[in-house]
Amino acid sequence: MISIKQLTYALAVSKTMHFRKAADLCHVSQSSLSTGLNELERQLGIKIFERDNKKVLLTKHGGEVVEKARSILSQVDELVHIAESHSQPFSFPMSIGIIPTIAPYLLPRLMSALQHHHPNASLTFIEEESHHLVEKVQRGEIDTAILALPYPCHGLLSLEFWQEDFVWVASKGGDYTELPNVTTEQLSRANLMLLAEGHCLKDQILNLCNIPEQDTLQSYRATSLNTLVQMVISGLGSTLIPQMAVEQLVTQHCDLSVVPLNEPGPHRRIA
Repeated sequence: MISIKQLTYALAVSKTMHFRKAADLCHVSQSSLSTGLNELERQLGIKIFERDNKKVLLTKHGGEVVEKARSILSQVDELVHIAESHSQPFSFPMSIGIIPTIAPYLLPRLMSALQHHHPNASLTFIEEESHHLVEKVQRGEIDTAILALPYPCHGLLSLEFWQEDFVWVASKGGDYTELPNVTTEQLSRANLMLLAEGHCLKDQILNLCNIPEQDTLQSYRATSLNTLVQMVISGLGSTLIPQMAVEQLVTQHCDLSVVPLNEPGPHRRIA
């Protein structure tokens, strides 16, 4: 009889392509993992992995087995969650991905509320870019992810729970900083700095404002909003940040101006 443990071993090896690393991932000895996989291959009558002393390869039939195993284990997890959902909320371990332009500003509020209302909650948060998190959810490596929409989430259920606008941050006394709002035309002349490639916030801002990428200052590839704001403080340019980040990043700097963006909102939706 094929076991859940054997399928778990197969997924671990397909992820690491290394038997010792897969054994560590499964918290078993390498010999136990090898024995389990050998028995799985014997029961199925096919080779899942080709291995020698140097490398591990996934066979064509093995790839089909791994995909089916991933689906089976995902359904098993769903059964467990169905049973546990009838007990106390958040009583079962849950892994949640969250993007870097949301995590530092949402998690402090979220964790404070969870500790108050659900002190026994067992949650693990993973901070990565959107495309990595979507792939992890689709593969069943994490339970859910917190993203900023619009973003392609094909085949996944999206539950929207927050909406917000972008604001322009610049040094006080500069052009447009005393205006009630700033237009996209003005932004194109404002030495605008955005995050590096891979951050969905950058693409959302460029699409919303219809700003050609060449009109932004990208000689320095910032990977966090905090870095962008520090660059603004240093007089290197201006930037756009989401409303939820203003309190942490801007309010303590009296030499910075925050100007609303003259574009219909909400500018991004959190789901």
